[in-house]
Amino acid sequence: MPVSMAKIGQEMPIVKISGKDESRRFLESLGLVVGEKVTVVSEIGGNIILNVKNTRVAIDKSMANRIIV
Repeated sequence: MPVSMAKIGQEMPIVKISGKDESRRFLESLGLVVGEKVTVVSEIGGNIILNVKNTRVAIDKSMANRIIV
């Protein structure tokens, strides 16, 4: 399921990242890579805040739909 559908506070590993190469490279630069554990911290106004590698990252919902956990 996409990370945008995950419950707040639930830690899950990233299984797949879909989308164009440019989008995947952008997410990879934020530390969102396959196998890494990610936690949804909150969802505010269509943006999702994730905790990955002890860092908080904010992405929009369309980008979050590309991250499969």
